[in-house]
Amino acid sequence: MNTTVSLDEVCPRLAPHFVFRWEASQDAYILLYPEGLIKLNPSAGEILKRCNGERSVAEIVADLQAAFPGTDAEIAEGAHAFVKVATTKGWLRA
Repeated sequence: MNTTVSLDEVCPRLAPHFVFRWEASQDAYILLYPEGLIKLNPSAGEILKRCNGERSVAEIVADLQAAFPGTDAEIAEGAHAFVKVATTKGWLRA
């Protein structure tokens, strides 16, 4: 991630070797990769499904805040933390 760009300006996208999808048998969103899968909690799934490489983190946060009203500060904090962790783990590219 470019450190001169604000996190809010970054447009994260899924790393190429991951597949993101809803898995009914897991009752959750998952990330598939060659070595296995990662079961995501509901919040992570909501954030990740918006990470298409075209929306900035600020736009993702605004969309989440519109979808889940009343928790704006928590949503912003959680989305920023998730994007940082997911980028560090290689799930997302910014």
